[in-house]
Amino acid sequence: MTFDSPRKHMMTLAQSSFGNGDFLLWMFEFFLFVIWFWLLFMVFSDLFRDHETSGWAKTLWIILVIVLPYLGVFIYLIARGRGMAERGLKQQQAMKQQMDAQIRSAVGTGMSPTDQIAQAKSLLDTGTITQAEFDVLKAKALAS
Repeated sequence: MTFDSPRKHMMTLAQSSFGNGDFLLWMFEFFLFVIWFWLLFMVFSDLFRDHETSGWAKTLWIILVIVLPYLGVFIYLIARGRGMAERGLKQQQAMKQQMDAQIRSAVGTGMSPTDQIAQAKSLLDTGTITQAEFDVLKAKALAS
């Protein structure tokens, strides 16, 4: 009966799990797992972003993607892939317009220069601002 040292036993264990490609296979499987969830997220977000598709069609797509996972996602990407990009672009444009409108309202530059000068003139007439402040506001309005 021979006794192997614990270090020799650990070395063969490490070699058996990393030496024959198991680690690379595990990394590849993990990568596919992450990609799968990313694709699911993209498909589901596109389904719920689309306002033209009925609720029944969305339900059928979700069932297809859950029952036949990879095949369902690939069919969805083939059938509705171009629309995904268009819907994403439309949503980004709408979000940009909304943000621009919010910034304009916060800054208060939604008025034309003529309106700004008229508002400053009314403030001058009521005595709220001085002639120097009116001139500054007028210069800013004309510069924009």
